[in-house]
Amino acid sequence: MVAEVKDLHRNNPDIARLQSIFTAQKAAYRQNPYPSAEQRLELISRLKPLLVDHVDAWIDALNNDFTTRAADETKLAEIMMTLEGLKYTTKKLRKWMKPSKRHVSAMNWPGKTWVEYQPLGVVGIIVPWNYPVQLAVVPLITALAAGNRVMIKMSEATPRTGALLEKLITNIFPQEQVAVINGEVDVAQAFSELPFDHLLFTGSTTIGKHIMRAASANLTPVTLELGGKSPCIIGQDFPMKDAAERIAFGKCLNSGQTCVAPDYILCPENRVQEFVDAWKAQVTQSYPTMVNNPDFTAIVNPRQQKRLLGYLDDAKAKGADVIEINPANEDFSGSQKVPHTLVLNVNDDMDIAQDEIFGPLMIVVPYKTLDEAIEYVNDRPRPLALYYFDWNQDNCNRVLKNTHSGGVCLNDTISHVGVDDIPFGGIGPSGMGAYHGPEGFQTFSQAKGIYKKGKMNATKYILPPYGRSIHKLIYKFLLK
Repeated sequence: MVAEVKDLHRNNPDIARLQSIFTAQKAAYRQNPYPSAEQRLELISRLKPLLVDHVDAWIDALNNDFTTRAADETKLAEIMMTLEGLKYTTKKLRKWMKPSKRHVSAMNWPGKTWVEYQPLGVVGIIVPWNYPVQLAVVPLITALAAGNRVMIKMSEATPRTGALLEKLITNIFPQEQVAVINGEVDVAQAFSELPFDHLLFTGSTTIGKHIMRAASANLTPVTLELGGKSPCIIGQDFPMKDAAERIAFGKCLNSGQTCVAPDYILCPENRVQEFVDAWKAQVTQSYPTMVNNPDFTAIVNPRQQKRLLGYLDDAKAKGADVIEINPANEDFSGSQKVPHTLVLNVNDDMDIAQDEIFGPLMIVVPYKTLDEAIEYVNDRPRPLALYYFDWNQDNCNRVLKNTHSGGVCLNDTISHVGVDDIPFGGIGPSGMGAYHGPEGFQTFSQAKGIYKKGKMNATKYILPPYGRSIHKLIYKFLLK
């Protein structure tokens, strides 16, 4: 049964609706607790037209939600990436569903054992505003592949995109299979309090703590995809022009509003000015103008813009050097955009050094040795991603083995998120659990261990009374 909601929620029709849907999905799951591969694949196949037949509608909705969202970024990071995940899951699903044979120890002989991956039931997905299509539909695909029913809570910060997804999902799925929920913060809170069989949340570390606390009341297992300050280390000998170009892919996309965007650069101290010059050149090449440039994505809302500008004001007041890159010398007042900005001479008293930036601002920190750079990373909370640029494989191995992060790119940024065959997830403050790849299928499944004994019952030889010669023989061979 659905847990009773708090008094302040009782008269909210949106919350009453999500409770009704949850009850319907639980009942539907009990009627079909183990969908066949064919059934799962058919459900997944319905999502491809939702994506490819409505590209212009997605572009328009996101552009309106952000005031400016680059159309190509929507195509690349939302639609195309999600389609690749759909194709990959479709190809691998039957293999994932096969029982996994396991070894029987001497104590359990004769018998056989295996693991079956059983659907959990009803899965909840809480979606952030930065990539609302991809971060709703990719986990939806994986949860359906695992045989579950799914409820999706969209972000109130992207209402047009949320409304479009709700409309399109309603056209292709009954609500007892997949349902999209829109609404404000109170609805999100009530959503997190439902006794889901699994809950996936993507968002900030601060909100992640609230989600985990709400889920704990029902002992609901959670996957938290959070964020943090993802470092980017430039090796001493790596070509700086190439570094700036590759870092720009991860930092400029969506104006830095990406959970795995590089947050700060660890640069050899004798090459800091070289990086500044290369970064200015790269940003200028990509965005010769910004205010009215449709390729330059805006900050999602005034509150987020104010937060970013507040970081700069605080950093300046505390002695940082702020380098704004504004090639056309434009006036950004009245715009919801923020120019790409480098911040140097940062100290830990500054807000920008403590909080995940999540925007087009980037810290540059000089270092003397690679060991010093590694120590700088390890002195801070474990990030969602780490990026290292170096052609020297021994140095790469040092970084890999002496740092912790959810994922890593060597000589690139953020591309690992688009590799469907590896897990994506955080560690510690940057999250827990993972999805994508076979690990995603397992996240939304119960790995049920099964042991089967045949007609011969060897266990009878170890029954009491103890101390018989058979016991002594068994201990002689197995207690060593």
